[in-house]
Amino acid sequence: LSVGRAVLAALRGRLGALCWSLAPLSLSLPLPLPGRRDSSPRPQREQECDDTAPTPTSVNYHFTRQCNYKCGFCFHTAKTSFVLPLEEAKRGLAMLKEAGMEKINFSGGEPFIQDRGEFVGKLVQFCKQDLELPSVSIVSNGSLIRKQWFEKYGEYLDILAISCDSFDEDVNILIGRRQGKKNHVENLHKLRQWCREYAVAFKINSVINRFNVEEDMNEQIKALNPVRWKVFQCLLIEGENSGEDALREAEKFVISDEDFDRFLDRHKDVSCLVPESNQKMRDSYLILDEYMRFLNCRNGRKEPSKSILDVGVEAAIKFSGFDENMFLRRGGKYVWSKADMKLDW
Repeated sequence: LSVGRAVLAALRGRLGALCWSLAPLSLSLPLPLPGRRDSSPRPQREQECDDTAPTPTSVNYHFTRQCNYKCGFCFHTAKTSFVLPLEEAKRGLAMLKEAGMEKINFSGGEPFIQDRGEFVGKLVQFCKQDLELPSVSIVSNGSLIRKQWFEKYGEYLDILAISCDSFDEDVNILIGRRQGKKNHVENLHKLRQWCREYAVAFKINSVINRFNVEEDMNEQIKALNPVRWKVFQCLLIEGENSGEDALREAEKFVISDEDFDRFLDRHKDVSCLVPESNQKMRDSYLILDEYMRFLNCRNGRKEPSKSILDVGVEAAIKFSGFDENMFLRRGGKYVWSKADMKLDW
C-alpha cells in the first residue's frame, strides 16, 4: 500500500509539473491540479526562476508553526495552527524521495507539540522504514521530549538537534527559551544522555545574538560533545520577526558581522563548530512550510511557492530561491546517517 501511494504521488507530481510548465508563469493555472486544494494565501507575485530545477537532497519541513517557547528572534512564527493530515504529509514526503531527497529534517515551531510527539514520531518512522532515507533528523527545543518517545521511535532517528543559545539560564529567560520553571540547560544534559542510550546522534543549534555574543561556551560544548554545533547569526525575516505584520521584533537581538566573527574566533578550537552567517543561511536551505510550499528567503521575506501536493516537486522547487552551490560550500552535505558515523554511543 505504501509503495502504491508513493507511485501515485509521483504520477500526480509529474502531471502537476506538466500542467504548470504549460501555463504562463505570470498567470493562474486555468485548470485545477490534482492533489489537495491549497486554501492558504498565495504570494502576490511568483519570483522568476531558473529553468533547471535543483535536486531536493536535503529538505527542512516546518510542519507546524506552534511552539511552547517565545524566543524573541524566532523567524518561523506561529501565524497559523494548520498541520497537514498525516497521510497527506506522507504523500508529500514520498514525492520528495522520488525527486531525490536523501535527508529530511523536521522542525517547527516545536515538532513535539503536535500529538505529544506522536505525529513527528510517525513521520520519522515512515521516512526511515518505508522511504528508507539515509538521514532523518529533528530540530527541537527539547522541553517536550520524553524517554518513552526514544523507546518507540529512537531507532528510526539519525540526528536530534537541540536548540540552546546560552548556558546561563538568566540569558535563556531573556531570550524567551523557557517555559515555566523547567531549566533548559539541565534538560539539555538529560537529552544528551538519552541520545547515548538510544544511539541517536546529538547536535546543538545556537543562535548568536545581542544577549549571548560575549559568552564563552567552549567548556560546556566540549563536555556535551555533540556531533555538530551549528552556530547561526541572528537573522531578520520581514513579516516573521521584523516589520509591521510580524509577531516578533527581533531588531534588538541583531549583531553585526564583526560581532559574529569575534564569537566564532573565541570558539575556533571547538572541532564540531559549524558556523553559518546570514548570507549562507538565507540562500542555502530548502524550507517547506506547513502547506508543503517551498519558502524563498532571498528578498528578506518568506515568499511561498505553490504546494508540492498541487504542482509537484519539480515545479514548486524552481521558486525556492535555493542556491545549491552555497548549500555544498557551507558543508550542507556531510556524514548524516548514524549508520555511517563512528560514534561512541
